[in-house]
Amino acid sequence: MADATSPPEPPVTTASGDTDRRFFGQPRALAHVFGVEMWERFSFYGMQGILLIYLYYSAQQGGLGIDQAVATGIVGAYGGAVYLSTILGAWIADRLLGSERVLFFSAIVIVAGHVSLALLPGVLGVGVGLILVALGSGGLKANATSVVGTLYSPDDPRRDGGFSLFYLGINLGAFLGPLLTGLLQSTLGFHWGFGLAAVGMVLGLIQYSIGRRNLPAAARAVPNPLPRNKYGLWVGIAVAAVVVIVVLVLTGVIRADNLAAVVILVTIVATIAYFAVILTSRRLEPVERSRVFGFIPLFIVSVGFWSLYQQQFTVLTIYSDERLNRDLFGWEMPVAWVQSINPVFIIILSGVFAAVWTKLGRRQATTPVKFAFGAIVMGLAFLLFLVWANSGQNATPLLAIVAILFVFTVAELFISPIGLSVSTKLAPAAFHTQMVALFFLSVALGTAVAGQVATLYDPTNEVPYFAILGSIAIVLGIALLAVTKPVLALMKGVR
Repeated sequence: MADATSPPEPPVTTASGDTDRRFFGQPRALAHVFGVEMWERFSFYGMQGILLIYLYYSAQQGGLGIDQAVATGIVGAYGGAVYLSTILGAWIADRLLGSERVLFFSAIVIVAGHVSLALLPGVLGVGVGLILVALGSGGLKANATSVVGTLYSPDDPRRDGGFSLFYLGINLGAFLGPLLTGLLQSTLGFHWGFGLAAVGMVLGLIQYSIGRRNLPAAARAVPNPLPRNKYGLWVGIAVAAVVVIVVLVLTGVIRADNLAAVVILVTIVATIAYFAVILTSRRLEPVERSRVFGFIPLFIVSVGFWSLYQQQFTVLTIYSDERLNRDLFGWEMPVAWVQSINPVFIIILSGVFAAVWTKLGRRQATTPVKFAFGAIVMGLAFLLFLVWANSGQNATPLLAIVAILFVFTVAELFISPIGLSVSTKLAPAAFHTQMVALFFLSVALGTAVAGQVATLYDPTNEVPYFAILGSIAIVLGIALLAVTKPVLALMKGVR
């Protein structure tokens, strides 16, 4: 899932629990972060599993009756906003509150968002709910992994095992969320599904509230405190940004039908600004500057990959609703259940990929080659849809989608964890966090593009859509393979 892109933990100098092995051999405090992350993923993917169909289903079906193309754009914009928010969450942690406090407050914001979706009627509930969930999820995503990192000293041999358990919690939540919210939505209605997502997040918040006092002081540390004389400036900037957004909404510049395009524009501007700030800095050594240039082709391919992969929550949802045979022994499976397939493959295959890379050691493919394979495999996944293209209403067999999502997962594991790893390897010493933020911007941009492109999907004429996008991804991967040597030369020894 997209959560394989949780940011790598920063180096820490203090840790707790060196002898604490009360949670499967890990520090007991890990259980509390594991729990809040699991329930956050449960609520996040549970809600997202039914969000799109809620937007475009008719009022008679319990939905809002929004045009399907507009609805896909909204979902894409929301997904992009989540990843944009990780940058805000990381900045607040680094400059104001520390990771642990931002994680806690973000969980509260997420609860408020899910409650809004469950209780507030119509478009108001969607607007308030998605804004709050996007802000909260971005803050939690940006800081949960950092908090886990503070539980271990840098040389603690349990460190990798602890992160593996944490990653298991992410995917357990992502697996269970769509199953249960989808079941409630299909039997009792959408707001019951949204309500269950809220209940799940409340459980995670309660557990974390009880256990957060056991976290080490390093989790609350503020690495680069903002000087108090700068507080007024940044408050003014924040207020001005909110005012500008409100004015643009009220004047009709930002509308439901162009949200994805707005997020794309904002992300492109942020990306250019980030690259410009880093590349023009006098604090960079020539080798570091070269490595940042080497990251640019990887960034482009990453955007292309996520533009297809994140259509799990747009086009694949429509496909599952209108084209997939969801009959299970006479009972129709809820649409949202399709979203639970990918986490199963992630849990199974992530360990396999890790073992393969470890065994190959220095003989494994270089990062540009892995990125290229990821794009090519993702393109092939889209071409697989052509086998059943235009075959009729609810005619695609369920096993076909299972197979396609297996290919999705293989592609993801060539890019998502590898991208995080290489962003830290290529990062200049003075811009370690910003390079990780750049990788997140590639996910944000790709997710928003996925929503924008999905507005072109027509279930009655699928061949051009899947053929063109799949081919573009394959060509992008082949192009990166062709320039692997010069890219590696720019990367200056980083493989």
